[in-house]
Amino acid sequence: MNRLVPTVALAAFVAMTGVALAQGNPVTVQLGEQNKSGETGTATITSQGGKTQIVLQLKGAPADAQPAHIHDGTCAALDPKPRIPLQNVMNGKSTTTVDMPMSEVTKGAINVHKSTADLKTYVACGDLK
Repeated sequence: MNRLVPTVALAAFVAMTGVALAQGNPVTVQLGEQNKSGETGTATITSQGGKTQIVLQLKGAPADAQPAHIHDGTCAALDPKPRIPLQNVMNGKSTTTVDMPMSEVTKGAINVHKSTADLKTYVACGDLK
């Protein structure tokens, strides 16, 4: 019985620490080129407690603002109505923190548009899994 208490305490500590570490582990999603844009990159999604940070980094992106969103669906069958707006990509970078857990953010697809004037042309997309 005396050995059981430290073992249970250690197991509980490891379990709690593992959960805390798992919440902070970032998820990286590849953003593939669309419409011959030449733009590819990554989206790194990191839990910050009840909030989530989304960092987009694109290669081949112009200096102008490019709207980005999380949509329902997949890159192959995207719901055109954005579910979560993200900060515009500027010079290939965007950082957004949303007030929702990572489990709500990592559904659907991340999509980047050509420009604020041309929202119908998608230049990069990545399915969230």
